[in-house]
Amino acid sequence: MDLQNNLVLIIVAVVVVALIAFLLLRPRQRVQLTDTTPIRPHMANPKAEAEGRGLDGEAAAAASDVVGEIIGAPVHRALAEGDQRDDLTRLKGVGPKLAQSLNGLGYHSFDQLARLTPADISKIDAQLGAFAGRLERDRVVEQADLLARGDTAGFETSFGRL
Repeated sequence: MDLQNNLVLIIVAVVVVALIAFLLLRPRQRVQLTDTTPIRPHMANPKAEAEGRGLDGEAAAAASDVVGEIIGAPVHRALAEGDQRDDLTRLKGVGPKLAQSLNGLGYHSFDQLARLTPADISKIDAQLGAFAGRLERDRVVEQADLLARGDTAGFETSFGRL
């Protein structure tokens, strides 16, 4: 009987040690939480959604801003027909790929970039991948503000020749 009890205890001990080793040595999956709210696919373009519901012009832009605030997307006024599309590569530190990324997020003018808040910038950074941090580091909002106001001299004083 003692031999059977000892054998059972040895088997239980081996199983427990194997289980503990498995739990300690297995690869761990790290969950990374972000402070950005994912945009649901049907709300990816709130202005188009509003226009599809019969709203036009100012009403669609207002609806776009409200929906953007609700889902946590950066709020910016979409360009209407005839609005200016600026060459964002004129900004120091913004090359063709970053300009294309900003255009893809709906930013096409210096005026739009000049009105970004720090909260907007952090939300945009989360979507810029390799370019995250560039807007702040290169002072893009400050540059865009000067160019939106047409202050070329002020721009060149602070950031160099255009």
